[in-house]
Amino acid sequence: MKPRSTLATWLGGLDGSRLARVLERRRDAAAAPEPRSVGELAERLQRPGSVALALPRLARPHLQVAEALAALRAPASRDALAELLEAADDEAARELDAVLEALADHALVWFDGAGKLRMAGALRHAWDAPLGLDAPLEELLTGTTSDELRDMLAALGVKPPGTKSQRLAALAEHHGDPERVLSVLAEAPAATRKLLEDRAGARPARFITSGSPDPDPEPEPGARWALDRGLLIEDRHRYGPARMPAEVALALRGPGRHAPFQPVPPSVERVSVAPVDVDREASAVASTFAAGAASVLSVCSTTAPARLRSGGIGARELARIGKAAHADDAVVRLVLETAYAAGLMARNGDHVAPTGAYDAWAEQEPSEQFAVLLQAWWNLALTPTRARDEDGKALPALSGAPPCNGCVQARHGLLAAAARLPAGHGARVTADLGPLIAWHRPFADCSLQEDTPFATVIREAELLGVLARGALSALGIHLRTGDPEALGVECRRLLPSATATARLGADLTAVVTGTPSTRLAALLDSVADRETSGTASVWRFSAAGVRRALDAGHTPEGITADLAAVAAGPLPQPLSYLIADTARGHGRVRIAPAACVLHGDEPALLAELAAHRKLAKLGLRRLAPTVLISRSPLDATLAALRAEGYAPVAETDEGTVRIEKTRPRRAAAAVPAPRGSRARGAGRTAAPSLAKGSADFDPSALATRLLAAPATIPDPAPFEGGAPFATDTEEIVAGWAKQLPYTDVRQLAHAIDTGQAITVEYVAASGNLTVRTLSRLELAPPHLEAWCHLREDERVFTLSRVHGVMPT
Repeated sequence: MKPRSTLATWLGGLDGSRLARVLERRRDAAAAPEPRSVGELAERLQRPGSVALALPRLARPHLQVAEALAALRAPASRDALAELLEAADDEAARELDAVLEALADHALVWFDGAGKLRMAGALRHAWDAPLGLDAPLEELLTGTTSDELRDMLAALGVKPPGTKSQRLAALAEHHGDPERVLSVLAEAPAATRKLLEDRAGARPARFITSGSPDPDPEPEPGARWALDRGLLIEDRHRYGPARMPAEVALALRGPGRHAPFQPVPPSVERVSVAPVDVDREASAVASTFAAGAASVLSVCSTTAPARLRSGGIGARELARIGKAAHADDAVVRLVLETAYAAGLMARNGDHVAPTGAYDAWAEQEPSEQFAVLLQAWWNLALTPTRARDEDGKALPALSGAPPCNGCVQARHGLLAAAARLPAGHGARVTADLGPLIAWHRPFADCSLQEDTPFATVIREAELLGVLARGALSALGIHLRTGDPEALGVECRRLLPSATATARLGADLTAVVTGTPSTRLAALLDSVADRETSGTASVWRFSAAGVRRALDAGHTPEGITADLAAVAAGPLPQPLSYLIADTARGHGRVRIAPAACVLHGDEPALLAELAAHRKLAKLGLRRLAPTVLISRSPLDATLAALRAEGYAPVAETDEGTVRIEKTRPRRAAAAVPAPRGSRARGAGRTAAPSLAKGSADFDPSALATRLLAAPATIPDPAPFEGGAPFATDTEEIVAGWAKQLPYTDVRQLAHAIDTGQAITVEYVAASGNLTVRTLSRLELAPPHLEAWCHLREDERVFTLSRVHGVMPT
């Protein structure tokens, strides 16, 4: 039975609601299989990977307090922490208590039974040198001999005790008193004083961590006096520079030197804004984006974007898509990245094509379509509209760049910053939210765009209607709280249903207000050319558009009937005439394959073609009054005649009219198929919707179960008659991955049994520690076969090399 950690003891003493708060903020620690005791929960909460997930969500004052506590080397008293942060007055003390409460809600800092502040070990090591301080004296003196300690005490004028431990305690007591350290410094040579004062304000020197360490045979001028008294500590092997103990640095900095503490966020100039105005703008912007997204993906469905050799979709393809969809570059990039993340698009050879899921998505209402893309944006590990890198070079879209957690934190920090604005107010200038984002999320990516921090992410939020009139919209509120059902309700409230009718004008235009339905957009795209998109979309009819529909196999009567069915009024006479006139000229000339033969019923028309100067390059030759032969292939001849205003049709080998209708290109879903149904091209076919994520997670119920369970559950010891394993998989994994704690064994075995993905720390053959996300796990002791998302391939892993497990 393992002894309970101070964290487990603290967790066990909480009431149900407080423990539920901890579980809510650290959901990764409660991932399936759920912990069975507060002891197991404490182990999960102190994993380095779990702490690393919690850190980026902390605001600046939380990180400042944590760094100060790391510098004090917990356990430390609250009063010592308050003194270091200069938080003695009532207001600052209340702010400090609030920050400590928030850190406790994350189980990163807590009070032990003696009233001392403790912190997670992984959090303590988040800083190499917290507040620029090196390790404490006792840590730096590890390996120092008793005689060396005696000499240091003697040089300080302190009578050395008899044992090594007593001598170490006496030296620590001396250096722990700032007044005694300063009195020693007053007697030091000038060179030593200057050296120590300079080193006290600088970051500590570090040893060389790669290659062979370089010896430093000659200490700095004045260093020997300090080394003899333990004010500087030299490595036993004389490698690297001498290091200053934290106690000495704090004493030299003096009582006026405090750690930074900024509990109050930066101020933002505000302006009054009515909630109805925020709703109105968010509705208009979101509707415009939804219509633009449908248009962009429709263009990609017709002609899949080509990928660059280096990866991603380049500027030329982005411009083509934008021109066809009447969308600017930012919208095109945003749509492509979110659609790819949502599984609506995937790589297909040298193209990026829509998946089968896109077809189902295209049939949904605009509100449902928008909700899918909005949720994808919220969790996107990059800044999708960023078009240039730090050197000003153009960035392709869908380039497969490494995940950027700072980009996610910038997005989350923006919504947290906007949520702090008082109700009924918005930022007068949204760019002013940048410093507030940095306060809420210090780990956020603050890449400069147009010389303004976070300008890109702010612009994206405005494009999506998350930020409207400088305030957080209802969309942003529910996106931030992570409630997909409430977000879906708001999307349906703010975005109108798809429009199924169009106003057909005598000027040969079709105007659709709002987002056109998939059927309406497909019909108008087939017979007309889109001129504008947005809150209102406009198509223009022309002979070329009608001819395109006729080439696809539609009849004049069918085109007229389909347009009449979607028209808000009677079909305009000019449009009827256009369809009839184009149909009369359609097919008057037919081109048969041979390379190729042209024939028709009108000898005069064939003679005209044979004599046409601009068609001379085809090498047309008259064989009979109604038959011409061409030296050019069928498709080239067809294109040349159409370019000169004729309306020929192509024939098949059987003499029937060739229908020029292409099937949209579809890519397989990017997620690998399960092992059992291993058809290599199989992918998802259902339309993505708002993911429930962990919406079914009930922290209150889990807290109740944990508090009612035994405080600790003994680790099974399969080879020593320990407690039984819950499953055979657990026993097998524990037998081979002996370095894993039992809670990690449970989670890895659960992922194998349930087919869920898992993240592991794995020691590669090179000896380097890597982090891998694995799915489709199959146990084959002593190995684990899995799909490696880092390598995008099936790989075999040795269980004994798995050194840590985290839920994905």
